Amino acid sequence: MSKAGLIVPTLNAGSLWESWLKAFEQQTRKPDCLLVVDSSSSDETVALARAQGFDVKVIPKPEFNHGGTRQLGVDELAEMDIIVFLTQDALLASPYAIERLLSAFDDERVGAAYGRQLPHRNAGPVAAHARLFNYPAESQLRSLEDRTRFGIKTVFISNSFAAYRRSALMQAGGFPVDTIMNEDTFVAGKMLMSGWKIAYRADAAVFHSHDYGFLDEFKRYFDIGVFHTCSPWLQQTFGGASGEGMRFVISEMRYLIKHAPWLVPSAALRTGLKWLGFKLGALHQELPQAMRRCFSMHKTFWLRTMS
Repeated sequence: MSKAGLIVPTLNAGSLWESWLKAFEQQTRKPDCLLVVDSSSSDETVALARAQGFDVKVIPKPEFNHGGTRQLGVDELAEMDIIVFLTQDALLASPYAIERLLSAFDDERVGAAYGRQLPHRNAGPVAAHARLFNYPAESQLRSLEDRTRFGIKTVFISNSFAAYRRSALMQAGGFPVDTIMNEDTFVAGKMLMSGWKIAYRADAAVFHSHDYGFLDEFKRYFDIGVFHTCSPWLQQTFGGASGEGMRFVISEMRYLIKHAPWLVPSAALRTGLKWLGFKLGALHQELPQAMRRCFSMHKTFWLRTMS
């Protein structure tokens, strides 16, 4: 059996952390090495993790980087064949979640796998639809050839609950240390282009969703626009995001008309803010540094960027 390690980036995980650790304790397959990379939490995150048997590496908060921090963890677990990633707000939905995710690597063609994300039980309709749209009930196995069918969705993956074959990850160059976000998408694209496959396991699930406010949606899509502009090869290889975006909007409106019609006007406004954020992110090189930081959800990225 391959040796598996688990990496969890944390920062002040709060009251949800005890539930997270309890759900992890119930897993039928626990990874062989457990690592928390903590960005100098001021609550009980580190103490609770250590009490549950996790090794903890503490880094200064400004040094957190979506790709760089995860690669730091990968380098720490150099003896592991498979690296599993979870976030502190992704609650394992069943005792079999990690076991089923790892079973994807029984197929030697699989370089990375990710699990299904279900909305938290208290999620609003907008957040619930986003999870239902992006994480269907049917598993998938995608290769580079599938880009004609799935377009940019071919590279879809989420490090909130994902695992990587170490050899494939390192062949792809590891996680990028200079990306604002979407380090998982970046690596998935590199893997597919090298002949690996990406597995989506619908039977391996976590509860994970966000009820973003209007401003947060704008900032998040600004950062997505920055990411795609800085990684143009992704859309050149797999296609643009506009078609998938339109599919999402149509699906969301249908869902809300059926389940929460009073939210349709605000959802339309939210869509406009996403579009504006994405377009401004794509044009970020034309904006002053202070404006980039103002528009961005990940502000520390711009402290490391000289232009």
